[in-house]
Formats: sequence, C-alpha cells, structure tokens
Amino acid sequence: MWSNSATQPRDLRSGTPVWLKQGRRGGLGTAPDDDLSAEVAIIGGGISGALLADAALSAGRSVLVLDRRGFALGSTAASTALLQFELDLPLTHLIRRIGRERAARAWWRSASAVDALRGRIADLGLRCGFRERHTAYLPGNILDDAGLRAEAEARARIGLRSRHVGREELHALTGIARPGAVWSAGAAEADPVTLTRGLWRSALSRGARLVAPAEVTGIETTARGVTLRLGGGTTVKARHLALATGYELAPLLRPRGYRIISTWAMATRPQPSRLWPSRCLIWEAADPYLYLRSTADGRILVGGEDADFADEATRDRLIPRKIATLRRKLAALLPGVDTEPDFAWAGCFGASATSLPAIGPMPGEDRCFAVLGFGGNGITFSVIAAQIFGRWLLGLADPDRDVFGFGPH
Repeated sequence: MWSNSATQPRDLRSGTPVWLKQGRRGGLGTAPDDDLSAEVAIIGGGISGALLADAALSAGRSVLVLDRRGFALGSTAASTALLQFELDLPLTHLIRRIGRERAARAWWRSASAVDALRGRIADLGLRCGFRERHTAYLPGNILDDAGLRAEAEARARIGLRSRHVGREELHALTGIARPGAVWSAGAAEADPVTLTRGLWRSALSRGARLVAPAEVTGIETTARGVTLRLGGGTTVKARHLALATGYELAPLLRPRGYRIISTWAMATRPQPSRLWPSRCLIWEAADPYLYLRSTADGRILVGGEDADFADEATRDRLIPRKIATLRRKLAALLPGVDTEPDFAWAGCFGASATSLPAIGPMPGEDRCFAVLGFGGNGITFSVIAAQIFGRWLLGLADPDRDVFGFGPH
C-alpha cells in the first residue's frame, strides 16, 4: 500500500518551450466524477503514457489515464525531440560497462524504435512535423576525433548506419569547422507536443478515458488488481497499472544509478537562410554537452548545460546564465547565425549510469509496470517501453528485458 502522493510532485519546467508558442493547450481530459474502472490504468499524460495507452488499446484492453496537470503539459513540452538512436553513452564505452552483446542489443533496439515510431505515426495519420534526419556527433572531452573513428567502426561492425567523416565533408554538410564527426542515418525530429496530443486524440477515438486534473493519493495492489485513490474521494479499479510519471518518481521507484538533473534550452527566431545545409541533428561527445536541431519554421533549437538538480528555484535562477552559455557555444560552432533567443526554458531531466532506461514490471509488484525513460533518448525509450508493455499485457516475454528491466545493467 502506498499512501500520501503516489508520485513526488515536482515543477517539471519553467519558461515557455517553443512547442507552446501558441499558448497552453488543454481540453483533452475530463475531471473525475464517479468511481472508475478499466483493465489498464496509466498514470502520466506525457509521451510515455500516450504510447503505453496506444499499446494497451492495440492489445485489446480498456484504458483509463490519469494526470495531475493535463495532457502533454509536463516534461514532454520541455523536450527538444531529437529522435536519435544514439545513446548518451558511446557504444565503445557501453561495451566496457555491460558487454558487447548486451550493448549491441541496446543500440539496435534504440535504432529500431525510431523506425517503429515513424511507422506508428504513419498508421495513425498524425501530423507532427516528423522528418527523418542524419546526425553529426562532434568531438569533445568524452571522445576526441580518434575516439570518434573507433566509435564509428564499432557501430558499423554491428550493422548500424554510421561512418566517420573528415573535416572537409563535415564542413560541407554542416558548416562546422571540426576535425571530423560520426555521421549517422536513422534519426528524426518532431514536435513532441503535437505528436503526444495526436496520440491522445487517437486513444480517445478508440475508447480510452482521459482524466485530468487528477491527483493519485494512494495505490493498493493485490493479487487480483490495483485500486487507486484520488483526491476528492474517487476510486479507480484496474487489473494492471502503468506508471509513466517521468521525473516525478513513485516512492518505490529508486533504482540505483538513476538521478534527476536540470537542463536548459532555447529556440532562436526563424532564420531559414542561415541554417546548415543538411539540417542534421548535431551534438557533441562532451560533458556538459551541446545539442542542436532546426525546426520546421527555420529556428535553431539549442540545449544542454545539464547540471545536478538541486531544486526548482535554483534551476530557474540559472536560466539567464545557462542561456548565455548556450548562445556563446552556438556562435562558436556556427558563426554568422542569429543567437538571439525567441524562447527559453528549463526543465527536469533524467540520467542513468549506463544511459539506459529502467522499463518493466516493478520488483515485487506483479500488477504494476513502470517506465523510467532516463537518458537523452526519452521519446525513443518511450517507444521501447510501449513495445515491452504491450507484450507484458499479452503474457509475452520481451527479448531485451534483461537490458532494459529493473535489474542491474
């Protein structure tokens, strides 16, 4: 039995993300009324919850979703939505951590998740700015150019679409003056809020019930099902529960090696004539790292400067300083672009020791499934979580449960 708040309340973001430039968007959920029931209850109205709901509906289950704010208004709105298969931890480093075979499976599953998301978007007819992109992985204090050559070779050996490019080719593709980079195919970009809202509208059209605002104040599990208590006295009964609460962790979810950090991002004014030729996703093998992409209307979206999370007030006070640093780094990388921010925001972010998420049935709670999609591949990990969740509901084992589960990585 869990009491008080089922998850830790947290101010997940501050400022205005570019995806909310037309204002806060609500209207998808209804307030709880009488007692409710469904085969599957999901807590969390972001991208992870939306993809889990899609998987549960595809498995033929009735679905009820609860969120304390509203749908797609938490961490999802703060995402920069670089849909990469590349993990935060280089393949060569992950091999040393967890072994070649498991590291290869983690990277391959991440690559296939981008393809799966593209297919699901097409199946549902969602219009969310999804575009396939290449990525350029630049040298930094984690991997220099020699390290990037070894990284490209390691990826190519397991069949991933990566190769090393030298200074001249990199400059032709990006306008960046660096010794070289790992150039990869198989990434994408999207508007995360429009994508998530499209998934929720699809879920509604297939019979899902979306409830918000709804504060879950207690959870009781038995061998036969799960009972949720909501503020105001409403009760929810379900056969299975999925926690997709992102960085607002449940009290029982404290796996070793996972932590909450702060991150900052900005979007420039539209400048399509100044963008790099390939419009690829760009990031550095550095800590703290820099990453950038373009948007459909020609903005440059820049993020990074991650730091350990202290509290929301400290994170928010750092916004001017962190945005100034991002501007300096952008100007050094791409001289001549306009670095003036049109939007700036801060948010919570998750990190793990291996850059891998924790996804699967909760230890000791056979009726409960949880998603800790920590690391820089949040949306990609959400796709993997939905695949594992759908199989779990059908009583099928996932072939990579040892890589992504709650056991030691």
